[in-house]
Amino acid sequence: MAKSETHRLDLADLVDGFEFRGKYTFTREEAQAKLQKTEAALRLSLNRLQRKGRIISPRRGFYVIVPAEYRLSGAPPPVWYIDKLMAYQETDYYVGLLSAAEIHGAAHQRPQEFQVMSARQLRPIQVESQRISFYRKWNLSETSVVESKVPTGYIKVSTPEATAYDLVRYFKEVGYLSNAATVISELSESMTAARLIASGRKGVELAVLQRLGYLLEILGKDTLAAGIDRLLSEREPRITVLRPDLGVADAVLSRRWLLYVNDQVEPDL
Repeated sequence: MAKSETHRLDLADLVDGFEFRGKYTFTREEAQAKLQKTEAALRLSLNRLQRKGRIISPRRGFYVIVPAEYRLSGAPPPVWYIDKLMAYQETDYYVGLLSAAEIHGAAHQRPQEFQVMSARQLRPIQVESQRISFYRKWNLSETSVVESKVPTGYIKVSTPEATAYDLVRYFKEVGYLSNAATVISELSESMTAARLIASGRKGVELAVLQRLGYLLEILGKDTLAAGIDRLLSEREPRITVLRPDLGVADAVLSRRWLLYVNDQVEPDL
């Protein structure tokens, strides 16, 4: 009788049971093992629940349960499932850039996409109105991260200091330097010079140090700028440019940062 009961278990019942226990993601293989259906029957059941808006599938074979409070929007926020999704893809990651800044309280510039740094290049994901973009970072494992509590567990997020470095490094992806400076100004309230120095010693390029130092100076964050000064004194920086994608005609040299200032940075403060 018990075996017969197990065979009659429906995918909808399985999903309800997962949600009741606080589990919001599952894989096709997991459902197959629980239900013991044929592949064709399971595919029909999965498609049926997707059409009803009960589940979504950000990646083939990976499913996210949509709780009642998110039925209208079509999907729960990416923070609910990004950790399990990256584990499913067997890729190290951390939430970064504007999405990390928002988690740390710098929400002045609300990101239009959920930004994730990953150890390998991944295709972006579009789930209803949500877009998840992945940015490959070659030395990702060296980045300072913290675990942030979310409704479904924990996710990895770059520290405020590491986020500031990334905002400078990936300035095009965050709306260019004026926008980066605006966010860094907000982030600075959660930053310390000691942590900025420690994070900067983990594979941060010299040019990024110089550019961040300049931004901190014009933002009036003297203590943090002095931390960058200390880092640069340990190395041998060369003259570089604030915007590597622009020329240096009429640019003024910042002797403190050995930086040709070839862009007018106007943070929205």
